[in-house]
Amino acid sequence: MQLTDNTILITGGASGIGRGLAEAFHKLGNKVIIAGRRKALLDEVITANPGMEGIELDINDPASIQEVATTLISRYPSLNVLVNNAGIMPFDDAAGHIDDATMIGTITTNFMGPIRLTSALIEHLKSQPRSVIINNTSVLAFVPLACNAVYSATKAALHSYSLSQRFTLLGTSVSVQEIAPPWVNTDLIHKGDDPRAMPLDAFIEQTMVGLATDVPEVVVDAIRPLRDNPGSQEHALIHGFNQSVVENPIPVG
Repeated sequence: MQLTDNTILITGGASGIGRGLAEAFHKLGNKVIIAGRRKALLDEVITANPGMEGIELDINDPASIQEVATTLISRYPSLNVLVNNAGIMPFDDAAGHIDDATMIGTITTNFMGPIRLTSALIEHLKSQPRSVIINNTSVLAFVPLACNAVYSATKAALHSYSLSQRFTLLGTSVSVQEIAPPWVNTDLIHKGDDPRAMPLDAFIEQTMVGLATDVPEVVVDAIRPLRDNPGSQEHALIHGFNQSVVENPIPVG
């Protein structure tokens, strides 16, 4: 994608990867609008980045999505980049009881939300000379983490949807790029000093380099072996990956 002269909406832009991307795009002179449910956090980011703007959005609520989409199109007619970044990552137990409300919330936020928001904005994006949809999935779309089974499944679903979306938008002004992050040191799970977590600034720097190209999927080098899931050998790969996590648990809280 072209990294300058854009008007960009980033969901979940008040923290973590979303904030990192928002600030990186903002520094390049783009018009950046961050969206999220918590106004106080939006205001904090906007105060730290003069010229950035925010809009309250409940990605779980179809009515909120439609209302925000209408407002965005009216207020920012040059809007041409949508970053579907908002997500939640609760732990679960696929061998036991899965809390229904948590499951539905995870699927709604991580998978249905991006589809609904993109659907609400897609005709506007098509009307722009050039537009980009960026879907934030995860390396766990390819190698699921057993203790986050539902989360991993939603990211696999969004990856699959991105593949179809990219194909169906061929011949339009809209391209689709996917970001598949590793474990990044944010508060999505636990922000700390675990050496397995990639520093946020390093992730953002490498991701921006990838986004500046026409590659359909941006994957940092550190996780490419996991992304290159070896087909019929994936069962052993995934077992080994999850066994390593069992032996060295991810800290929580």
